[in-house]
Amino acid sequence: MNRILLIEDETLVSDVIKKYLEKEGYEVYVTDNGSEALNLFRSLNPAMIILDLMLPDMDGEDICKEIRKESDVYIIMLTAKSSLEEKIEGLGMGADDYLVKPLSPRELVARVNAVFRRVGKEDEDVIIINDGEIVINNEERQVYKKGESIDLTPNEFDILYTLAKNKGKVFSREMLIEIVFGMDFEGYDRTVDTHIKNIRKKIEDDSKNPKYIHTVVKVGYKFDEK
Repeated sequence: MNRILLIEDETLVSDVIKKYLEKEGYEVYVTDNGSEALNLFRSLNPAMIILDLMLPDMDGEDICKEIRKESDVYIIMLTAKSSLEEKIEGLGMGADDYLVKPLSPRELVARVNAVFRRVGKEDEDVIIINDGEIVINNEERQVYKKGESIDLTPNEFDILYTLAKNKGKVFSREMLIEIVFGMDFEGYDRTVDTHIKNIRKKIEDDSKNPKYIHTVVKVGYKFDEK
């Protein structure tokens, strides 16, 4: 599960980051102090930690060191310190990445997405559905139905892959647009409907009674097996 622990004592900052990350589908837990952060780290087993170095009760450096004694969880540090030496010091104590405040939430989200793509890529390169009726090979960017190659456009492939690797999860049109087209996409959100219609024609036996890609009324779409 893509669970993130955000350790940040500035409420406005944490609220914005949490909102952006949740919009991407992440499960985000927030704390503003070090002692609670360590307790949450041990109880939640997060896949990533976003750690502000300036906390009221405990230095972020000390939190990072404590976490590193127990886990190799991915840690992104947030700090106002911007010199090269300070960045090297932060990475040296166990951080995997380093962002300087004031930060861009969109840049942070992009880095988080990149990490999870790398971490999950090995397991997600091939998605096998319904005992091989549908096979999605991410490395080849190719889809097979009953052993036959199916031609999808790049955007169609990205939408199908996103839905299939998150079976049962509902994606709004806006979420799919941001994941597939990027947050700067200015087109009409019904573009997603057109892509979904085309994908159904290619992978479903009956596109009007879909077996895999299901419409969630007034919300968006999800991938599941009937």
